[in-house]
Amino acid sequence: MTAHTLHPSRPGASLAAALAVPLASPLAAPLVVFLAACMACAVTPTQARADEVAIKSFSSAAPGEPPAVWKFATLPNKVATRFSIVDLAGARVLKVEADESYGNLVHALHAKAGDHTVLTWRWRVDRLVENADIKTRAGDDAAAKMCVFFAFDAAKLPFGERARLTLANSATGESVPTETLCYVWDNKLPIDTGLVNAFTKRIRFIVLQSGSGKLGQWVAEKRDLSADYQRMFGDESEGKIPEIVGVAVSADADNTHGHGLAYFGDVALAP
Repeated sequence: MTAHTLHPSRPGASLAAALAVPLASPLAAPLVVFLAACMACAVTPTQARADEVAIKSFSSAAPGEPPAVWKFATLPNKVATRFSIVDLAGARVLKVEADESYGNLVHALHAKAGDHTVLTWRWRVDRLVENADIKTRAGDDAAAKMCVFFAFDAAKLPFGERARLTLANSATGESVPTETLCYVWDNKLPIDTGLVNAFTKRIRFIVLQSGSGKLGQWVAEKRDLSADYQRMFGDESEGKIPEIVGVAVSADADNTHGHGLAYFGDVALAP
């Protein structure tokens, strides 16, 4: 059966509101990237109940588009990264194809994180984005990222960061997550590298896999979210982990005009 891909017309119109931000603004470049990563996860309490912590599996979906609860978001005027459910070697998984493209597949949640909240998933990369370099804006691409969104109290951020968030909220008409932690399958950085996104401090990376040594192989991941959060956002967390408001599968190759291919198995969150 031919898999149907998810196109950028499917998500809400929130992304279009970002076009109202003048590109000449000094906030515009980091804002646009920040919106792209977080937009579809910005849900209000009326859209997701407080007890919604289960993440819809890919393995239970029919081949074609991902389950409806997984929402697609991309940037205006960008080629869309393709997400589709496929059968691969007897397993039903999510296929992620980045072809000079950008895209996020986001699952909203409202989950209280404990001291040992664990995120698990498995992923496989068959093609790395050759010239990616997530240390720089020009190279900020990756074949596979697993991201978690946290609702940190924006009032506790420095004025400049609050101003960027206010601008983002105004542009979209929604409340965007204040902190995003992304686990990356990179092409060259050492495993366990932690770094801040080149565009915005609101997004921070941990490199879990790197290079071509495991290309074409499934790798299972199990992460202590509390420990990773404190490591990457400890400078502003005051020792507490905020509510988790979403997870996202992401892949992009737009900055380097490259190509990437990855697969994801089911994602699970446990207290």
